[in-house]
Amino acid sequence: MSDQIKAPKWRLDSDLRETDFETLAVRGGHYRTAEAEHGEPIFTTSSFVFESAAQAAARFGGDEEGNIYSRFTNPTVRVFEERIAALEGGERAVATSSGMAAILSLGLGLLEQGDHVLCSYSVFGSTVSLLEKYFTRAGITTSFVDPTDLEAWRQGMRPNTKLLFLETPSNPLAEVADIRAIADVAHAGGAWLAVDNCFCTPALQRPLALGADIVVHSATKFLDGQGRCVGGVVVGPDALMEEVYGFVRTGGTCLSPFNAWVFFKGLETLKLRMDAQSRSAHALAEWMQEQGGISRVYYAGLASHPQHELAKTQQSAFGAVLAFEVEGGQAAAWRFIDATRMVSITGNLGDTRTTITHPATTTHGRLSPEARAEAGIGDNLIRLSVGLEAQADIQQDLARGLQAL
Repeated sequence: MSDQIKAPKWRLDSDLRETDFETLAVRGGHYRTAEAEHGEPIFTTSSFVFESAAQAAARFGGDEEGNIYSRFTNPTVRVFEERIAALEGGERAVATSSGMAAILSLGLGLLEQGDHVLCSYSVFGSTVSLLEKYFTRAGITTSFVDPTDLEAWRQGMRPNTKLLFLETPSNPLAEVADIRAIADVAHAGGAWLAVDNCFCTPALQRPLALGADIVVHSATKFLDGQGRCVGGVVVGPDALMEEVYGFVRTGGTCLSPFNAWVFFKGLETLKLRMDAQSRSAHALAEWMQEQGGISRVYYAGLASHPQHELAKTQQSAFGAVLAFEVEGGQAAAWRFIDATRMVSITGNLGDTRTTITHPATTTHGRLSPEARAEAGIGDNLIRLSVGLEAQADIQQDLARGLQAL
């Protein structure tokens, strides 16, 4: 895929309207204030002052653009929104307080009672809980399908289906769904396709260019890249994002200025990090599949992966997350994890530090055993998010886990 981005003119200064990904990641969305700062400032204020009562009325009434209240208008948050929108190739972004808040804001901003969501069953455990429990209370129903089975997507469509939702690559099994084909299914039924692009980020994959309508991120992960803050973002057409923005403004699922500043500073190194971490993950996946005690490795970069060729057409690299199954069930998986000494045992991912977790009892632990089985998440599965440590040191630490099997 080309790294050349054509950003909407309103997002950037005149000399940055058509620039490469790396340039947008560093400079996109920042308009210098009267202080002529070189870096982007953090506007840590709850509200903004008006020149007159008439101006206040005009701002609140929408007749004049400008800052009002940091729950829904903050210059620092706006820099992050404009930068990630430009990187994803979208018209507009709406930042939220977490990745789950992004999905909540997307759903309640665009859907209404009686609507139906068709979702991949290979998504983050909290996404399943949100859809099955809380969206149901709002009268929005959900059904789940195999993300790689295009016919299942077609058969799952209903007259009231308004949204198709998937992660690709999926968490944690790295299943790759055909974005363009599923977008065609959605559009044929008058629905939108939303893609969680958390594992690849726009540095490796741009779903909007492949036909998706909306992109969702947990900015907590690779967009930040250093495990510092929690946040999320939704990217898409201005008309749809206006509705999402309306929910964020009213519902208060907003991002703080400080977290926004952390995130857009993270974007500056996104491409460098994703390329480096993907290289290490690819090498480690190839090494892992040759080791005794490992029954299967899940990573789209492997030639043995069932969607390897599809991934090559959608992604510029295969990402930093891999999963593998060990022989011996949960007890063996826990022994492997506990034997490591350097990698961090945590449910988070997308960090400069390598992390390891047992999905069945952590990130997907709230799913029923039946739901986990349907998603292919067994008790012997381990997920690894590869960081920026030396590949040899990560491999040495994983070897400690292998010795414990």
